[in-house]
Amino acid sequence: MDSFINGDVRLLKHERSIIAEDDLDLRWQAATGEDVSEVIFLSKHTAASNRPALTVHPIGVPHLREDETLPQGGRPGWVALPNPRIGPWLRLMQKIAVDQGLVPEFEITLEATHHGPVTNTPTMFVEIGSTEEYWGRQDAAQAIALLLWKGLLEEGKTVGTWQGNGEKVLLGIGGGHYAPRHMDIVIKDGVWVGHLLSGYSLPMEVLPEGTGKSFSEVGGMWKHSIKVSYDATKAAFPGGEVIAHLDQKSFKGWQKTAIMSYLQKLNIRIESRSCKHTAV
Repeated sequence: MDSFINGDVRLLKHERSIIAEDDLDLRWQAATGEDVSEVIFLSKHTAASNRPALTVHPIGVPHLREDETLPQGGRPGWVALPNPRIGPWLRLMQKIAVDQGLVPEFEITLEATHHGPVTNTPTMFVEIGSTEEYWGRQDAAQAIALLLWKGLLEEGKTVGTWQGNGEKVLLGIGGGHYAPRHMDIVIKDGVWVGHLLSGYSLPMEVLPEGTGKSFSEVGGMWKHSIKVSYDATKAAFPGGEVIAHLDQKSFKGWQKTAIMSYLQKLNIRIESRSCKHTAV
């Protein structure tokens, strides 16, 4: 393993799978005595579409039960604290990619919350996708390097530092893995971004007919998924207002009723179109 230093930033280069690096932040603190304030993983992205892409996303597997297999690390039912830089860095990444001529060849996108490793401090992934052909592209790597420089290292211009002045923070609920409707809000309205729960992270059991139960009693891990993702987002953005943004078109009527009922029970504000605020 190699390590590099620039001010308060530490860059680690290693050959192991990132999703196997549980508690990397705690292990670094134990080995060096340095407190870790956030973790940013630089990784390769794989997608069935094989489309070239630059992606950003929070991590966790909140929808998995204790007895379920972890396909890509993490801990069943767990999510990391989302790194507040996710939204601002997505917008910065888009600008850099346009300026560098990577768009429209490369898609610049958020991904929903998924996979490990387990971390204990605010975390995000920044990835180049989606095949070996694009992983080795120097222009894509240069765009990520510029993102790191402008977003984290350039003196006096750190991007995405949370100030906690009551700003709105998006908790995305529903939609596909690339969350296009949430993505639209993040780009156009400049909101801060917490966890993004796609449909597969909200497993819901259909109520048998004639049970007399309400939709709020729908079983499955969906309630746990929402609750832990909300709690982690709130913890990562102290002083902020976490707002649930629903991709309503991705749900059946009974699913939307159940989710909205549960969000109201938790006193989480719901918006289905826009929650305007410009994050810097």
